[in-house]
Amino acid sequence: MTEVTSLTGRLLVATPRLADPNFDRAVVLLLDHDSTGSLGVVLNRPTPVGVGDVLAAWAGLAGAPPVLFQGGPVSLDSALGLAVLPGDVREGQDQDTLGWRRVHGAIGLVDLEAPPELLAAELGSLRIFAGYSGWGPGQLEKELLDGAWYVVDSEPGDVSAPDPDQLWRSVLRRQRNELAMVATYPDDPSLN
Repeated sequence: MTEVTSLTGRLLVATPRLADPNFDRAVVLLLDHDSTGSLGVVLNRPTPVGVGDVLAAWAGLAGAPPVLFQGGPVSLDSALGLAVLPGDVREGQDQDTLGWRRVHGAIGLVDLEAPPELLAAELGSLRIFAGYSGWGPGQLEKELLDGAWYVVDSEPGDVSAPDPDQLWRSVLRRQRNELAMVATYPDDPSLN
């Protein structure tokens, strides 16, 4: 079996040729990636549903916009919380914040079963996702070989981008190579 280099904590940015409507111009943060498969959340799919309508106790901690995000097409009836801890949190540094588990850097998963008061003083920003994106063993690697995704580094601000509809373009624009040009790709190439 081929060893998989972990992409946990990196972003998958949909290429313009990705045909799956679930991932059109999607920016996915990989929460877990190894030889058994991959799991992530789409960061730029806000829904019209307010966090308070679904998880009232967490509404006061949700960042702007304070809505539920569609994390992907899998298990839409489940919720995942992602939060960034403010300050200088480094890999390998012990993190003893109850109810928060590091994914990458200052980005971590929030235990939505925990009382929000436990985390209120610790969290910098919080997003709640309905569902997630998942790939079986080797599935993501095949999609990468097929050119469906660009893999780029994530930044803590990606999780709480105030204008999620522009995240695809802004993530591409900050790249220091030819990917920055892809950000100018028209929404509808047939109108070009």
